Amino acid sequence: MFPGILITMAFYDVYAHPALIRYRACVCSRATLFVFVVLCLTYISPLLVAYRSQGFWLKRSTYEEQPVIQFQYDMFLIGATDTAGNYVAWSTFPNFNRLIGDNLRIPQISAQEEDRNQDGKSDLLMLQISIPLKPEEQMFSVQLLLTFSYQLFHSSPVPGSQLSICGDLRLNQRTPLPHRGLHSTYNVSVVDGSSPFASTYDMANIIRLYQQRNLTTHLSGVIPVWTVGRAANAPFQISAQINYPVENITYRPGFWETIKFAWIQYVSVLLIFLWVFQHIQTFIFQNQVLPTTTVPAVKQHSS
Repeated sequence: MFPGILITMAFYDVYAHPALIRYRACVCSRATLFVFVVLCLTYISPLLVAYRSQGFWLKRSTYEEQPVIQFQYDMFLIGATDTAGNYVAWSTFPNFNRLIGDNLRIPQISAQEEDRNQDGKSDLLMLQISIPLKPEEQMFSVQLLLTFSYQLFHSSPVPGSQLSICGDLRLNQRTPLPHRGLHSTYNVSVVDGSSPFASTYDMANIIRLYQQRNLTTHLSGVIPVWTVGRAANAPFQISAQINYPVENITYRPGFWETIKFAWIQYVSVLLIFLWVFQHIQTFIFQNQVLPTTTVPAVKQHSS
C-alpha cells in the first residue's frame, strides 16, 4: 500500500477588470428622486460652502513689479532765509521765476539716475543742488518739489550749510489699477507751467490738488541730515538720494483670472462631496434600501 501524495497548487491573479452593475428604476420613483437630490447636494453644496467661506470671487490682487521711474528735471525750490518770511526760490517754470522777482536764485544742479542691476530700469536718483546765497543770508528751511511727484519738507531753528536726504519713492494707491491697458488718467503735471497766475505756483495749493488723486507717490523712510556751519560766501548744498524700490501693485483681476480663482476653490470642495455621496449611493443601491432592478454585470471584451 502506497502512502497518499498531496499536491498543492499556488494561484495568483493574472488579470482583473471592473464589472459594471446597473440599477434601473422608473422615472417616477423614490430611487430617481433620491438620485436627483444627491446630484443637487453633490454639485450645489460645494458652491455654497466655497462662496460662504469668503473670498470666492477675486475682487483685487497684487503683484510685484519694478516701476519705471524717470526724473523729468522739473522742480520747485523754496528756501527760507530767516524767520521773518524772507526767502529765495527757483523753478524750471519761467512764469514762476518772473513772479518771484529779486528772490530768484539760480542754483547749480547735478542729477544722475543709476541702473545698478542692469535691468534697463533706473534704481535710484542722485541729486546735487547748490544754491548761491548772499553773505548776510542763511538757510533755515527748504521745500523741494520734483516732478515725479514727491515732496521734501525740512525746517530747523538753526541755520545750516547743507541738507542731505535719503529715502524710497513709494506708490500710494487708493483704488486698484485695471488688469490691463495703460492707466493715463493722471498722466498730466500737477503744475500748469503756462499759467501766469501766482496761485498756480502756491506750494500748498499744488500739494492739495495732488493729494486729491487716487494714485500718488511719497518719499518713505526719509532720513534728513541738517549740517550747520556755512561759510559767508559758500552756497547752500542739497544732496538727495532717491531709491526706486520694487512695488506691490494692487489691481482688479480680469474675468478669466476671477473664474480660475473661484474654480479652484469650488473643485477642492467638490472632490470631498463626490467621494462622500458616491459611497452613500453605493451603500443604498447595493443593499436595496430603495427598490431598483439590477442589470447583470457587463463583460468587457478586448478587440
